[in-house]
Amino acid sequence: MTKVIDGKAFAANVRAQVAAHVARLREEQGIQPGLAVVLVGEDPASQVYVRNKHASTIEVGMASFEHRLSADTSEADLLALIAALNADPKVHGILVQLPLPKHLNSDLVINAIDPAKDVDGFHISNVGLLGTGQKSMVPCTPLGCLMMLRDHHGSLAGLNAVVVGRSNIVGKPMAQLLLGDSCTVTIAHSRTRDLAEVCRRADILVAAVGRPEMITGDMVKPGATVIDVGINRIERDGKAKLVGDVHYESAAKVAGAITPVPGGVGPMTIACLLANTLTACCRANGLAEPEGLTA
Repeated sequence: MTKVIDGKAFAANVRAQVAAHVARLREEQGIQPGLAVVLVGEDPASQVYVRNKHASTIEVGMASFEHRLSADTSEADLLALIAALNADPKVHGILVQLPLPKHLNSDLVINAIDPAKDVDGFHISNVGLLGTGQKSMVPCTPLGCLMMLRDHHGSLAGLNAVVVGRSNIVGKPMAQLLLGDSCTVTIAHSRTRDLAEVCRRADILVAAVGRPEMITGDMVKPGATVIDVGINRIERDGKAKLVGDVHYESAAKVAGAITPVPGGVGPMTIACLLANTLTACCRANGLAEPEGLTA
């Protein structure tokens, strides 16, 4: 019988672990991890994300620093704010909510963040450290996927993994993390020849291609673990519906384990943001990193 990997429950457990560690830090060390989130403009989806991040940060006992800037904020002013947050010892994690308004250079802004405080794991230094197998800040969504895979499989060594998608945010770092756990990794994408056959070789199939229900059941190896990173809004039968990059109904009949959409990978992203902030705080203070919450 196919196991449905409950991301909501898993994320709640991660948040509980983070909260317990934060409580010990505050009680024994007098240290409170702090997360600063910068939102430029009034994008509705971004506002929801920032609100959820703020609530989750407070819930686990961390300090939350919100900076909401107008859409016409200059690049110089935004960089000055980041420089101030880099220098603030109360701030251990910095996240600039993407996308930014078009007049701002996202790469320049992200790379202005202190790599040690880059809890999104997007800074070029962290990308390079991850790619060379060194200690880094790891992007939240791939980290959440890795946690769920380790929980389900135990050791991932020797398993064939296929990552469908090559984005800098999910696909590429996901492949690096799986390599780090000794998987044999293939990166595929929308232009891969005979994509179905490539996917059918996977013990672990990660779909992060950004196309609704592109991966169907006949592309899944019997018994494989399917991690669906996609979040796509479609209309079906005159109603709006949220679906992943995997056609859930057909894939669930074949897979050994699968993440649903919604309620799978999604909840893990904010949970891992909190875990990364905790890790950054521990590293900044020369303390042991939280077990089970890092790559």
